[in-house]
Amino acid sequence: MTLDISECKALLYTAVLSDVMDDLGLMNQAMKPFVRPLDDGLVMMGRARTGLYMPVYDIEAGDNPYDLEIDLLDDLKEGDVAVVACNGPTSRIAPWGELLSTAARCRGAEGCVTDGLIRDIRKIREMKFPVFHGGIGPLDSKGRARMMKMDVPVECAGVRVRPGDFVFGDADGVVVVPEERAEDVIARAKRKVTGENHTRDELLKGHLLREVYEKFGVL
Repeated sequence: MTLDISECKALLYTAVLSDVMDDLGLMNQAMKPFVRPLDDGLVMMGRARTGLYMPVYDIEAGDNPYDLEIDLLDDLKEGDVAVVACNGPTSRIAPWGELLSTAARCRGAEGCVTDGLIRDIRKIREMKFPVFHGGIGPLDSKGRARMMKMDVPVECAGVRVRPGDFVFGDADGVVVVPEERAEDVIARAKRKVTGENHTRDELLKGHLLREVYEKFGVL
């Protein structure tokens, strides 16, 4: 399906998407709260392109430890989000930094989310490129971890992410909308935003919360 990403970023937010998916029985679509935005003011939405990292402890002679990582970055398309799964933050794996952010932006990508560490954060903040991370540290992944597979289902910060799923991030965190449910979820989320706006207007007029909830059914 085709979504207007700019419209969704302007109108929607992670909490409303999470609420809608809860109502649909999709109760495990929000990444664990240790995944935080590098810049609270940025919103990210796009299709997942996944990379699966695993720990390593040496580099064989003549081996390029960045080989598959380079393939993924060079193949990013407009509207993609790089999802870098590292099995959570450790002191050993910082797979994302300024140069990968630069490469991703130049391919038209919408951002990156990783449950691993990131580095070069001052440069990334200057770029205004949305990056959501499991922590911050200076160590390169070289000799510590490497991408073993790309464009495969992964688990990132407790959520299963498949290539093509929609990833949405803002100041509250990151949620993943399954591709086959995205049209319904987005439509319902837009309606819920309208209901929340009506609720807010009534509360600002001084109406009691219970009265407003009974009228609109939105909280």
